[in-house]
Amino acid sequence: MIGTSLALALSPLGLRIAVVEAIARKDDQQPSFDDRSTALSRSTQRMFEAMGLWGDVVAAATPITSIHVSDKGRFGFSHIDAEEQGVEALGYVVINRVLGQVLQSRLANTESVDFYCPARIEAIELGPTQASATLSSNSGEQTLTCKLLVAADGANSAVREMMGISAQKQEYGQRAVIGNLLPEKNLDDRAFERFTAQGPLAILPIADNRAGFVWTVAEHDADRVIGLDDDDFLAEIQEQFGHRLGKFSRVGARACYPLVLSKVLRLTATRSVLIGNAAHGLHPVSAQGFNLGMRDVAALCDCIADCSDKGCEKGSDPLSEIGIGELLERYARWRKADQKKLVHFTDNLVRLFGSSRPGIRTLRNIGMIGFDLIPGVRSLFAKHTMGLAGDLPRLSRGVPIR
Repeated sequence: MIGTSLALALSPLGLRIAVVEAIARKDDQQPSFDDRSTALSRSTQRMFEAMGLWGDVVAAATPITSIHVSDKGRFGFSHIDAEEQGVEALGYVVINRVLGQVLQSRLANTESVDFYCPARIEAIELGPTQASATLSSNSGEQTLTCKLLVAADGANSAVREMMGISAQKQEYGQRAVIGNLLPEKNLDDRAFERFTAQGPLAILPIADNRAGFVWTVAEHDADRVIGLDDDDFLAEIQEQFGHRLGKFSRVGARACYPLVLSKVLRLTATRSVLIGNAAHGLHPVSAQGFNLGMRDVAALCDCIADCSDKGCEKGSDPLSEIGIGELLERYARWRKADQKKLVHFTDNLVRLFGSSRPGIRTLRNIGMIGFDLIPGVRSLFAKHTMGLAGDLPRLSRGVPIR
């Protein structure tokens, strides 16, 4: 989703763009466009508005007007409300498959983008004047050359390794179990984050009065949880969440994946750059991974647009050896603070609420109450979770790139 969004965001600049995707979108193994749901932050909403896509996205999305945060077995709780923040919604939830249809439909009608799918990048060469990528597909091998190579191929990025960039990975000893279910009571556009002994449980509003869930369970217990039949699974997730939404029923298909914190040592190499999960892999506790990747897209678009403008003024190639160096340096400097902030925030949140030490549990209760009572704390937190803090690129502010 990040790579496709970048191609669409860049298309107004008149560049020639190639998107290489290994798995066909309609393939059962396509991980980007499945039945999982994604929470879109306010800044991501603004991006899709500026790209002319929001009308199609919001038609199939569900708004989040409030977020309720609680700690199982403890008395503290907190909440964030859209009306209090002066916005119509804190974010929106959309099914990945639906978002994929919107993105792919627009991509198919974008003349400046060539789509190579299914195809794999087997090797790359990064030189001072151009980068090249060797592709393999059913029709054989071919080589593409470009002024800038962007790796957006996920946390286990093969292109990142070819770029010579390593990633530090730290396993949480947890897996995320994902799916949807039918609650007895309507969510009324509310999202819930409940911290349990094994990990956080998020309940999100989606279409048809259903609820999407992201349930973090311990690695040693994950196989048992996944193997439960529907009734037993519903009983366990109900016990963890409680009955605030009444009785759960009709659980859909479930997926499961391990949770790993991933940080790269650098974001760029010669004529190449990392965005999305290739640059940072977060715990899903605050639903920030996709939105952080979209701010990567917005920042890279700004850097490329400004570099192109500068080149046009001087009548020279904006992506010359000097121009590309300035572009990549600016991008890395711009994104470093935002990525570092989100990595620390999500990691510390998981560790704080995962601790069973009595003193830490008491601190959590005090913190949750203080979150609601101390003036300005909720607004500052909401601003960060909506992706509206810091130096925002044009698209993140809702300003078209051209």
